[in-house]
Amino acid sequence: MPTIEIAAFYHFAPLPGFAELREPLAKLACSLGIKGIILLAHEGINGTVAGTPEAMAVFHPRLRAITGLDAIEHKTSFAEEMPFLRMKVRLKEEIVTIGDKSVDPLERVGTYVEPRDWNALISDPDVLVIDTRNDFEVRIGSFKGALDPKTESFGDFPAYVRDNLDPARHKKVAMFCTGGIRCEKATSLMLREGFEEVYHLKGGVLRYLEEIPPAESLWEGACFVFDKRVAVGHGLKVEDFTLCHGCLSPLSATDRQSPDYEEGVSCPYCAATLTETQKASSRERHRQETLARRRGHAHLGPRLATAVEES
Repeated sequence: MPTIEIAAFYHFAPLPGFAELREPLAKLACSLGIKGIILLAHEGINGTVAGTPEAMAVFHPRLRAITGLDAIEHKTSFAEEMPFLRMKVRLKEEIVTIGDKSVDPLERVGTYVEPRDWNALISDPDVLVIDTRNDFEVRIGSFKGALDPKTESFGDFPAYVRDNLDPARHKKVAMFCTGGIRCEKATSLMLREGFEEVYHLKGGVLRYLEEIPPAESLWEGACFVFDKRVAVGHGLKVEDFTLCHGCLSPLSATDRQSPDYEEGVSCPYCAATLTETQKASSRERHRQETLARRRGHAHLGPRLATAVEES
């Protein structure tokens, strides 16, 4: 049975003294043996943390007490082992980076749609369904028929909207992301750009996969998550994906059969772009990781750590 509880949470709220929260939150998590990442900014809090169910039961009320944010909600999933190797509390300009300071979810956001009502909405032919996640996330799974903006980062999304979408043509827009946080800013942006009816999936794909049975689901593939699980499916069960150490792309079993795949070095999505020097460096790093595992030591590379922090 899984013994580790994972909680993903975010809340937009004015936090003028957010820097002062860093130390008490770090101490709280560490005292409970909780690991993961928490981001703090003027606009609120965003985090994913993991620990034993007993530790998490203590963590949530104390998190609310320390931050003064009683309305923080969290989505829970489980794993057989700890998906993080350390605890970090970071101070940021934004808790999810869109790079446009005029976008303010505290002022206005789209209409929330519960997972049970989502299928009917996106099945309407008059509704434009947009996946706000990044290209590598979309590649391994999305809702059937959803528009893929092919963005490399969320910061590319405002330019995509302005260059490719038209409020006069796209009267109804439905948007979704992993846990809901990116859509808070994406829908705020769309409304500011003049789109009249803008909807977003409450709780994101993760809540949809948790609540909607596979037989009723319109989701196809897996959902990328920014931790060692890599991807989950219906019921939030871990799917068979790994990360490429060369480019951090999620790799399916089929990807790992490619002649361009070399464990710990490269994959079909980056093999042609890496120099021999880069590949040699990755091979040495992979050798060190293998030795560390054999000795029973955890090893988290700087690139994976960065990916987790920026989720």
